[in-house]
Amino acid sequence: MNLYKILNDIEKSDADVYERLSSRRNAFRFGGKIALAAVPLVMGSMFRKAYGQSASGVLDVLNYALTLEYLEDDFYVRGLAAPGLIPAGDRTIFTQIGRHETAHVAFLRTAISGAGGTPVSKPVFDFTARGQFPDVFTNYQTFLTLSQAFEDTGVRAYKGQAGALIANNDVLTAALQIHSVEARHASEVRRLRGQKGWITGNMGAPAAVYAGEETTMQGGLNVTGITTAPASAVGEAFDEPLTMQAVLAIAKPFIAG
Repeated sequence: MNLYKILNDIEKSDADVYERLSSRRNAFRFGGKIALAAVPLVMGSMFRKAYGQSASGVLDVLNYALTLEYLEDDFYVRGLAAPGLIPAGDRTIFTQIGRHETAHVAFLRTAISGAGGTPVSKPVFDFTARGQFPDVFTNYQTFLTLSQAFEDTGVRAYKGQAGALIANNDVLTAALQIHSVEARHASEVRRLRGQKGWITGNMGAPAAVYAGEETTMQGGLNVTGITTAPASAVGEAFDEPLTMQAVLAIAKPFIAG
């Protein structure tokens, strides 16, 4: 994360931000250094103090994102620990993806605490989805199917909450940085499965993850009317957001308590 750029952007959009931060002012003079581990905590406090607005909406979104990151992080921890599940040639890939998810969890927990909120507790997960995927940690193809589904859900979920963060450019920037990494994860898993790096139509499982991805309507315009590309290619060119309600419905079978 380019923290200096984020802080510079905040200053450009709100020249008085540091005046409202008072004691925080000198900490953000860009000639100095900020301990990276403390940045989410400091930034969370900064947003709350500087703008004096209710953070409940943003905190809800961050805790929602944290729940998804918990799910992904735990999934890869279990997958990497399952004997003989992941082929030796692919372990490096999933080890790195797992590290990313662990970092996302740590960042979101610290940011939520820094903003004065309480990070949601990690749920107990059932990656068989109540028996729908009984061999998830013994069959590599099932593991790949769910890995792809979780990453694709993450991409659409972060996109779906952009509007709720639009007034908080700093938080939105951080969310979009996680969003793009989730997209890279999804593309890499698709490559491992011999698929295209993007979503075609509404193909994939569980079906709810891909609902609506076949649309050709963008900004009220049917894109097929302004291009010679087939509808399938038009649908591939755009990723659709998912609402929080849709994402929670997707995740629900995987949450045991």
